[in-house]
Amino acid sequence: MPLPLDPELAAVFAASAGDNPPAPLVPGDWKTWREAVAATYPLLTAGLDVPDVGHQVFTTTTEDGARIDLHWFTPVAERKTAEREAAEREAAEREATEREAAGPAALHAHGGGLVAGQVEHFAPFLARYVAASGVPILSVEYRLAPEVTGQTLTDDVYTGLTWLIDNAEELGVDPARIAVMGESAGATLAVTTAIRARDAGVRVARQILIYPLLDNRVVEPDPELGPASADMYALKVTAWQSVLGDGHADDAPATIVPARLKDHTGLPPAYLEVGELEILRQETIDYAQRLWAAGVSAELHVLPGLTHGWDHFAPAIGIHAGVHARRVAVLRSL
Repeated sequence: MPLPLDPELAAVFAASAGDNPPAPLVPGDWKTWREAVAATYPLLTAGLDVPDVGHQVFTTTTEDGARIDLHWFTPVAERKTAEREAAEREAAEREATEREAAGPAALHAHGGGLVAGQVEHFAPFLARYVAASGVPILSVEYRLAPEVTGQTLTDDVYTGLTWLIDNAEELGVDPARIAVMGESAGATLAVTTAIRARDAGVRVARQILIYPLLDNRVVEPDPELGPASADMYALKVTAWQSVLGDGHADDAPATIVPARLKDHTGLPPAYLEVGELEILRQETIDYAQRLWAAGVSAELHVLPGLTHGWDHFAPAIGIHAGVHARRVAVLRSL
């Protein structure tokens, strides 16, 4: 018998399915998934209460010479303070004030199964984090598979991290208080970026991982998870096949597949969250256990009755307020 789905979430799913539920996702069909994400997210965020935040777009060059955008979301109050200081203080005094006022920030990678999604789809959710926490977020418009493959996606997000560190003083950021965060495939890239940063001696303050995709090994369907998680099996295959090829590269390094990491020593403390009805549940738990075994602090939450992406599909259900507040608290703790 399947584990019970949260009743409010079940009602949302039933209402959205209507009389013509979408066809099941076919493994390997990344185009259909990308189109579905592009069509669905504007609908999900259309009625969302989105606070006013600052939004600037910077551009930088990746290691292989490509140009990618970096979206910088900031609390409005901080933006106004910076403008007022620019008008009232001389350059030297202003620079000293900015150094004293340097605060935390988070580097974000969006979800989408490594093959779909754009920052604009996730911007309303990021705005809510920024407004509630007061912590600015830099979200990377990384390139997608299968147009790019292998470590390129991680390289793009790592480029965002080094750009943020290099520009920390100008942005009023303390480079020692930068977290990496993401949801789903974005959490994959947050972890691989943290691993690469550790290996390069670059400090990351925290990993904030929402239902992360960490392991490329195929898992058999679990009848306890029920039909609400059915498409996730196909999406997992699609994601890794698009990045690694048809063989899913059993020898892929941990900077592509986080579950391949052997030594977790020295990674940043982690906040991990996964739904009880997730096919990613066990790999999330395994990652937390490996961090603990390596002496790395990890806060793990397995949320009863919830599935992948529940917070984007049903932000008004009862459990959401408490979970969102906890995520905000993690950002504030930086």
